[in-house]
Amino acid sequence: MNSGLTLISVRGTTRIVGVMGYPVKHSASPAMHNAAFATLGMDWAYVPFEVAPENISAALAGIRALNLAGVNVTVPLKELIPPFMDELTDRARLLGSVNTVIHREGRLIGDSTDGPGFIAALAYEGLILKPGDKVVVLGAGGSSRAVVRALLEAGSNIVIANRNEERAEALAAELAPGTSGKIAVVSLTESVLRNALTDAVLLVNTTSVGMHPKPEEMPPVPVDALHVGLFVSDLIYNPYETRLLFLARSRGCRFQNGIEMLVRQGAIAFERWTDVKPPADVMRNAVQSYLQGRSAD
Repeated sequence: MNSGLTLISVRGTTRIVGVMGYPVKHSASPAMHNAAFATLGMDWAYVPFEVAPENISAALAGIRALNLAGVNVTVPLKELIPPFMDELTDRARLLGSVNTVIHREGRLIGDSTDGPGFIAALAYEGLILKPGDKVVVLGAGGSSRAVVRALLEAGSNIVIANRNEERAEALAAELAPGTSGKIAVVSLTESVLRNALTDAVLLVNTTSVGMHPKPEEMPPVPVDALHVGLFVSDLIYNPYETRLLFLARSRGCRFQNGIEMLVRQGAIAFERWTDVKPPADVMRNAVQSYLQGRSAD
């Protein structure tokens, strides 16, 4: 099926951007960005580039050689990119991770739009965090880094629940300095989470538990701890509704999957490349259509 695909015309004047990853064939980003370009009538195109980690240096040199306007970067390449950049934003340098490369006059600038994209996604659902709000974050892996830093900058008091507490402690020590937020680290167990969620306003799952092909799984979150005042964010978007989100909905919680974060971080990258504000609604619809098409294949 071709659901979610946008017909574009490529000419000699077309500016090219794309996404590098390994694998990358199932990325929703081409559908999302090309829909925005088409809607705005822009002579741009976005394509996927499958790049094995050992070829990252050559691939980045190709950005200059082919005069690409930039690329997004996804797993497992985000942490490999920084040493090859001519310049890093403060956020990318702190996180040691790049998800957006901007090519300007032969210079490659590395940025990370995941954190701002996450905060913008929450705001889209009406959740504006106040300093001192308690947030429980599940996981301390790669997906957690940008989220935790963005929450710290918002002044949140964060509880990171992770099976490997030493890894979470290291993450906290690295990301907390220079922010008004605070971090506590606890074990990822049902009894501990029940206590941690009592007065929390936000629960964020940054782990892969519940992702396709094991949608029946969920983190050890006690169902009775999902209270009406809690907003539940799961960064997974395949399946569209994870087991965690299903239970959150059944308990009267507000909730959100990972689609809006994908859209919002992509919109920030779009604007960095083009200096044009993209239509987020078009991008969102394109992602949803693309994912629906994949599920029907």
